[in-house]
This record gives sequence, C-alpha cells and structure tokens, in this order.
Amino acid sequence: MGQSFDPRRLDTPLDKMVRRFAGRRSRTRTERKRGRYVQSRPSYGKADDLAFDATLRAAAPYQREREEDRQRVAFSVRPSDYMRKVRVRRAANLILFLVDASWSMAVAERMQATKGAILSLLTDAYQRRDRVGLIVFQKDRATLVLPPTNSVTLAQRALADIPVGGKTPLSAGLKLAYEVLMRERLLHPDVMPLLIVLTDGAGNVSMGKLPPHEEAYRIARQIAEEHIHSVVINMEHIAFDQGLAQALADQLQAPCYTIGELKAENLYQTVRKEIHTTQLNPNPDERR
Repeated sequence: MGQSFDPRRLDTPLDKMVRRFAGRRSRTRTERKRGRYVQSRPSYGKADDLAFDATLRAAAPYQREREEDRQRVAFSVRPSDYMRKVRVRRAANLILFLVDASWSMAVAERMQATKGAILSLLTDAYQRRDRVGLIVFQKDRATLVLPPTNSVTLAQRALADIPVGGKTPLSAGLKLAYEVLMRERLLHPDVMPLLIVLTDGAGNVSMGKLPPHEEAYRIARQIAEEHIHSVVINMEHIAFDQGLAQALADQLQAPCYTIGELKAENLYQTVRKEIHTTQLNPNPDERR
C-alpha cells in the first residue's frame, strides 16, 4: 500500500454551476431556499426567495416617481424591483482515478503512488461526503476496483491486491469511467467530479472494430462533452514520449502533467493544482 500522509484541505471550485442538493465540502451555488445568503440578483418579477434588503434598496431611488403608489402605501415596491437571494451550500467531491495497470517498468511505482493518494484523500474526507474511486485497466478489460466511497477501511481492503500486466485497453477504461461518473451524477446530483487518468496514452486493445486510439478518443470526447473536469498524468518516460498522453488530454479538454518523482504526495498536490486552476477558470475549453 502506498504511503499516506496528512493532506491539506482539498477545495474544489466555487463554480458558476447551480446545484440542487447539498454537500458538505466545496462551496457551490444552489437554487434551493436553504444555504447561506451571500449576494442578490434581479429576479425579473419573480417573488421566489426575495432578498428584502436588496429589493428595498432597488426600489428606493424611484419613490418620488411613484407618488401615485404612495397614496396607498408608505413605500412603493414593484415587481421590477424584486431581487432574489443567491445562496451557497457545500457540494460533495468525487475523485475518480483511472490507472493504466498494463505491463511496464513503472507499473508498481504507479500503483503505489495512486493507492497512497487515494488513502490520503479519504483521510482528508473523513466524516464528509467526499468520495474517491479507482478503476484499473489491463489485459482486455477495465475493472472498478474501488467503487466511489468515503471509507478508508473499504479502500484498504479493495486496494490490497490489484493485478497488473498485459496489454492496454485504454478505451475500456475510459468507457467504464464515463459510466461510473454518469451514474454518480444521476444518484448524487450535487457531485463535483474530477477524473484523474494515469497512463502513457498508448492504448492497443479495442472493444469494437475501430482502431484502439480512435475508439479511445471518441469516448474521451464524450467525457469532455459532459463537462467532466479531467487531468491526464503522463506516465511515459520523457526519452520515449510520443505525445500520446497529450493527445488523449486534448480529446478530454484536460491538462497533461508529467510528475518527475511519482509519490502519493506529489500526485495529491498535482490534483490540488488542477483544482485551483479550475477555480480560476471553470470553462474547460479555456483550460487547454
């Protein structure tokens, strides 16, 4: 098992997406009438969840113009003055690792670092709703080794023994990751997903009739179209790098990183760096 450590606080973006349900971790806007009132916006005549203070301020400059209204009321408020509350609540994070477990000289190092990062993230998520999952792909299939969980105990059991070796079914791994993330989105609409792909990008096994890379890129584009934030960790040695990991990242509309010394803490910090980048710019097209 990879060595874990005491992680720093993990914050995903206070994004501009609107969430319907509450989590306990990252701040996100919500349309529910619960949560902390942080600012106001015009409601365009709708009287739902009015921000009374902001509505009164909006109406105040027009009191002289509304002499007719003020013969009936002391202070005139019209629908055009209505301001609604903008609230924030905590949204849960889901970090899904997709790891190439096919044969290579670095596979043991890769798995050790991933396991350590997962356990550290779960320690950080203790008693919160954050969850972490792991998919590995090797030989001719992809396997959900660790379904999304916030349990360190379950993770330790699942990560104890992971088979490695064989060819690289990259498209199968991406397909399973897509299915897991879409299922989680349906079950937990508040989830803020982040997909971490550790691979050299050299897929050589197809699920269907398409060439391996074409099939993998097609699925990667599906993931990008769902606005799922992704990160590719290039596992190829710099001397042999053919740019395949970067090509995959381009299809995912994701950044591609190379970690000099692959350790759990370095992997964890790389994830945090991407999260911070997303905070500054939530649009995946502009992060490329």
